[in-house]
Amino acid sequence: MTFIRLDNVTVRYPIFNARATSIRHHLLNIGTGGRLSNDVGAVNVTALRDVTISIENGDRVGLIGHNGAGKSTLLRTLAGIYVPTKGTIERRGRISTIFEVGAGLDPELSGYENIRRMGLLMGLSLAQMDAALPEIEELTELGNFLALPVRTYSAGMTTRLMFAVATAVPPEILLVDEILGAGDSSFQKRAQARIDRMISSASIFVFASHSNELLRRHCNRFFELHHGVITEVSSDVVSALG
Repeated sequence: MTFIRLDNVTVRYPIFNARATSIRHHLLNIGTGGRLSNDVGAVNVTALRDVTISIENGDRVGLIGHNGAGKSTLLRTLAGIYVPTKGTIERRGRISTIFEVGAGLDPELSGYENIRRMGLLMGLSLAQMDAALPEIEELTELGNFLALPVRTYSAGMTTRLMFAVATAVPPEILLVDEILGAGDSSFQKRAQARIDRMISSASIFVFASHSNELLRRHCNRFFELHHGVITEVSSDVVSALG
């Protein structure tokens, strides 16, 4: 049974050599959305504060809040990218993320070499990547370009490659930070269809977005973040946001 459970999780990180004058302090508060405290030689940002939540099998969780409220930090903490300063996290299930697409991409290597490289960094085996290769080739529509160095690709071609690898294997737990908006309209339609299939097959889905329409369409639970503090809210709150 898949689950993610956070108990009293706080994530805090320092910004070194920041001048904590009153004006800069105010601007940092606005820009980060976190709570700031001064330390010797540093300003500490508390991006998540005492978060206790349980996400269980079948949950489709939507994260709402203004820019800098802590949504992306929470997603990266759920994925294990950020380590809590305090508290504990328990996870069960294979996690896939759509926010760090392209991690490990080497522009000097060919498309095929990067497919295997990025797949291994995602924790997949060579056998899994070989099995997924035909679908990756089809989605990217890069053809013979897959044998060429990625540095020869356009930005759109690189995006198609990274997305196809990131979504190569259906996850048990899917974490998404906004729906992909890059690429031409044809690719966006195919990418959206692929994400929809992944959402349907995932045991747990967690989605941060500013699109309330997408949140209402895909999610059955909602959490609002404000300065790193999280509160579960009803769907009526999301609907009221427009």
